[in-house]
Amino acid sequence: MPRLAQSRYPARVSASSHFPATDTFVRRHLGPREDEIRTMLGTLGVESLDSLADQTIPPGIRSKEALRIGDERSESELLAELKDIASKNDVFRSYIGMGYNGCTTPPVILRNILENPGWYTQYTPYQAEIAQGRLEALINFQTAVAELTGLPLANSSLLDEATAAAEAMMLCFAAGRRKRSKFYAASDCHPQTLALLETRAAPIGVELLVCPPSEMQLEADDVIGVLLQYPATDGRIVDYSELCTQAHAGGAMVVMACDLLALTLLTPPGELGADVAIGTTQRFGVPMGYGGPHAAYLSTLEKYKRQIPGRIIGVSKDTRGRVAYRLALQTREQHIRRDKALSNICTAQVLLAIMAGMYAVYHGPEGLTAIATRVRSMTLALRAGLLHMGLSVDSGPVFDTLRIRVDGARREEIIAAGLAKCINLRHYEDGLGISLDETCSDLDLDDLLSIFAGGAAVPSLASLMPSSVEGLPQGLARTSPCLVQPVFSRYHAEHEMLRYLHRLQAKDLSLTTSMIALGSCTMKLNATSEMLPISWPEFANLHPAAPLSQARGYSEMTKQLEDWLADITGLHAVSLQPNSGAQGEYTGLLVIRAYQQERGEGHRDVCLIPVSAHGTNPASAVMAGYKVVAVKCDELGNIDIEDLRKRAEEHKDALAATMITYPSTHGVFEDGIAEICEIVHSYGGQVYLDGANMNAQVGLCRPGDYGADVIHLNLHKTFCIPHGGGGPGMGPIAVAKQLAPFLPGHPMNEHNEAKAIGPVSAAPMGSPSILPISWMYIGMMGSAGLRKATQVAILNANYMARRLGAHYELLYSGRNGFVAHEFILDMRPFKKSAGIEVDDIAKRLMDYGYHAPTMSFPVPGTLMIEPTESESKVELDRFCDAMISIRDEIRAVEEERMDRDRNPLKLAPHSALDITDTEWNRPYDRNVAAFPSSHLRDSKYWPPVSRIDNAFGDRNLVCTCPSVEEMAE
Repeated sequence: MPRLAQSRYPARVSASSHFPATDTFVRRHLGPREDEIRTMLGTLGVESLDSLADQTIPPGIRSKEALRIGDERSESELLAELKDIASKNDVFRSYIGMGYNGCTTPPVILRNILENPGWYTQYTPYQAEIAQGRLEALINFQTAVAELTGLPLANSSLLDEATAAAEAMMLCFAAGRRKRSKFYAASDCHPQTLALLETRAAPIGVELLVCPPSEMQLEADDVIGVLLQYPATDGRIVDYSELCTQAHAGGAMVVMACDLLALTLLTPPGELGADVAIGTTQRFGVPMGYGGPHAAYLSTLEKYKRQIPGRIIGVSKDTRGRVAYRLALQTREQHIRRDKALSNICTAQVLLAIMAGMYAVYHGPEGLTAIATRVRSMTLALRAGLLHMGLSVDSGPVFDTLRIRVDGARREEIIAAGLAKCINLRHYEDGLGISLDETCSDLDLDDLLSIFAGGAAVPSLASLMPSSVEGLPQGLARTSPCLVQPVFSRYHAEHEMLRYLHRLQAKDLSLTTSMIALGSCTMKLNATSEMLPISWPEFANLHPAAPLSQARGYSEMTKQLEDWLADITGLHAVSLQPNSGAQGEYTGLLVIRAYQQERGEGHRDVCLIPVSAHGTNPASAVMAGYKVVAVKCDELGNIDIEDLRKRAEEHKDALAATMITYPSTHGVFEDGIAEICEIVHSYGGQVYLDGANMNAQVGLCRPGDYGADVIHLNLHKTFCIPHGGGGPGMGPIAVAKQLAPFLPGHPMNEHNEAKAIGPVSAAPMGSPSILPISWMYIGMMGSAGLRKATQVAILNANYMARRLGAHYELLYSGRNGFVAHEFILDMRPFKKSAGIEVDDIAKRLMDYGYHAPTMSFPVPGTLMIEPTESESKVELDRFCDAMISIRDEIRAVEEERMDRDRNPLKLAPHSALDITDTEWNRPYDRNVAAFPSSHLRDSKYWPPVSRIDNAFGDRNLVCTCPSVEEMAE
């Protein structure tokens, strides 16, 4: 297959040329027009955006110099430049395997999910009533995983296969009540999985033992679990039922890393005796993308429902008794359990899980089995051809992967012959590997046989066909049915699938509907020009283990992105490997740990964390091997500096780090941030800055300048990667010079620094195929545009705080009474005055067509509002009007003009079925319920269900699609 023909975007007009471009981006990204900005500044009594920043941000930390990003660039100009960069990637046919395979994304899924803002601009489905579409799609995903693995309980995705293996190890550790300490991993697992397990095991005191399964000493009483690859990384398929029995006899659990497509043909791990199954769903229609993003999965037995990491979608009912979906068992999550959490998982891979689940829906059990059978048949035919030519190929049952024993000069000749045909093979010290996939054809098999033939005659495929029908041995061949639920047989015609996807999308509120003003989440514009490159084949179709010489475009783009992020943060070096914000936290702490160990200070194990911190902070600290010591906040919401100083003094010999968020989670720029950093440094600690609120700093102040040593950046917040309904995200870290040598390495890298910590993600750059989004955003905005975006984000928040502060209590403010880019309104008084709780206000906002702001974080019973710079004054006012109207409704309850128990807030949201019910028996008008604002008569979003019964869903845990029998009932 020759290198792909390179198309280019024709426009080459620069924004700074003699005839400037007209498709400039900054004015498209910013919501308010210039006259609106002047009006809002007038409301605040401030002359200019610069003046507002001066009055809001402590002068001692303000940046003295402009960013070095360059000038604003037009959309077409930068797309053309990125296309040129992408053309430097050589898209070879990669038969490397290792959990990454070519696949065909059904166009109906590509266009209507991956490239559809109705899906990719959704938020994590905490507000279940307005998230029924993606929740149903995730139930499909969980059901497919549970059915194929033969284990009844699956989560709704994890970050990648290697981190899923690590999460499974933690599950085993927790299930054994942390009294056992040894975990075995089979040496024929994927190498990136073994390397990441080593990274994750050491900080928590787990001893990782890597050896062949036959050498595992499972009778020992200190073994928590075993990890097995099925099929193995070199293609062998082994019946592990006896080993499962042995492990259980010794009190250990069994985790099996499985290829989901292979499980359509193989005995599922649950039937072999496994307790946990993990793996990737990448080959279910999600491009390799040079390593990600892809949705991993984890399924297990119901008895481990309290230990399972990640999010679980469950079935419940609404107030009308209709089936409704929701996030189940949320008390397991890190934002509640904090340092007692079993995992720091926050962002997962929802958008990719939806794609994979819909791939299963579209193909159904027969289609998936046909794909798997074809792949296996081609593999058997290829093995027969290689054997016919005299090559040594490992024997035994296989699915899609072969290992060929060849060494010396002959091995190098074959590699060279493959490269000449644009083919990548897997390299072993004693041979080569080939992994086939659904994209392979007869021509690909001919090419593969020819490169091994060395000029000799190649057997015809026709002569090899008899070998392609070899059955699997008894015990390995699947006999149980799978995917029997109606959803997997109903949507195989494209029209039916298209309409199903549209129906689900229409149930959900996304940024295509209205502003999503979630504090600490930064739901800003995900511009179409930023999104276009992610489906370019030059970015989408590279294997992460492809030679670096084939990824020169990726190298150029990511190097520039790293340089930009280093400049923005004022720090020395950047790693793009962490593939979520929580992973960035964890990575930053591991880097600090490695730095201190290298200095002979490995005894430092205390991490100071303010009580206002996001729950991932203490969870990440514990995972990194630290003891968490809480630091108080004062009555103004600021870190109590004297308490911090006291804790630092108490633990001066053991202090490793502090984790702080800036601006604070209370939405203010604290004056004492530089002093806080100085205190921690004076006691020998390092400063970790949580980058969740970086959207209030870009271009105005730099963490490295005021004392931070490491920061993680949420590219899915500040730098415009969409939230995707709960992922993908990216959490790269920027570090000071002393920490740079310890940034994570990876076994797929051609070179690693000697002091590098081990990998934290399955791929060297985490989820590289979505990095073009942030590259496009930064490049189009330029230095001045990024600075103005930050100023407008602060302006929008203060304008809303000023309007809403007249009706609700503004809990915290900073210098001169201003807030940062977000603010907190107190809803707690209404519980006493009207029986109205924050949840009631959140549900009532749905009737106005809005997603609720962040509820009860960092203060219970409050709403935290972050409008971002991308919302116009019209939209800000519309949201404010809705909140003011809701305050009037609360006042009507307070004044007994509305019933305390049966009012539009307590009975919200109101679905179309509620409103059209012939027996309307509520003590308020239908129009009040459905059309509380006049703009809703022009465009109304209808919540698809009424209020959901959360307690019922947890008491009656169901996490899969209904069966035919259940549907009949």
